[in-house]
Amino acid sequence: MTQNSNLHISEVTLLITHFNRSESLQRLLNTLNSYKISFDEVIVSDGGSREEHLSAVIKLQQEFGFTLLTSETNKGLGNTINVGQDAVKTPYILYIQEDFVPKAALGQALIDGLEIMKNESQWDIVRFYSFPWAPFPYLKPYKSGFSEMKFSLWPWYISHIKFYVYSDHPHLKRRSYPEKFGRYIESPKGDVTEMGMCRTFLKKKGRGLYFDNFKNLFEHDNSDHEPGLFRPEKIKTKKYSDIAPLYWLYLKFKTLKESVAFIVSK
Repeated sequence: MTQNSNLHISEVTLLITHFNRSESLQRLLNTLNSYKISFDEVIVSDGGSREEHLSAVIKLQQEFGFTLLTSETNKGLGNTINVGQDAVKTPYILYIQEDFVPKAALGQALIDGLEIMKNESQWDIVRFYSFPWAPFPYLKPYKSGFSEMKFSLWPWYISHIKFYVYSDHPHLKRRSYPEKFGRYIESPKGDVTEMGMCRTFLKKKGRGLYFDNFKNLFEHDNSDHEPGLFRPEKIKTKKYSDIAPLYWLYLKFKTLKESVAFIVSK
């Protein structure tokens, strides 16, 4: 596939969640447009954005022709995802939050990931991104640039990141995903929602693929006037990482904490 060729991803709905980042949403849509990547439908699920952002999103809807779902109040990311998933009609969903910027290599990775999901029913999710400072640690090479994410409670799987086989980062899944894993927890805290789904995914024996060269597919970019969510764990990680003994203890504590929480969770 050349950069100038049209790429329509059939049987897939692009689901974008949005909250008070209309410029980021515009950037995402414009970037996909520049790569000539299209889908059967694009759904933007808004989580009760402020008036100035919602007005901007409505203008974008007129330009790009996506389906817009709105909420009078913010009910958390889990609700925004649930509402969006309920509206999907195609067999597959590509989920992207509005503050991600696609790169040119995304098109081929989407083609390959979708082909695998269509032909191999064992895969529940295909992931296309990780934070660069927290790549998934336990991978078994598979094919087409993807690896299988491996999870185990055994202590030699020492990284707490092993619990994030599921992630809210850009991923491909089936419309039937909620039938196996349920709906997202509707909490005002996005991290609670994500961690809840991470645990459910593992409890239900979910299996996922992970694109090895994820840095070639997306950039996660927040401007000063459309900042990202405050993540206390990210701040702690960066704070402790400069002090080797303290960082080692912190990571061991994180793994132990998540292991206990996983075992006692329903």
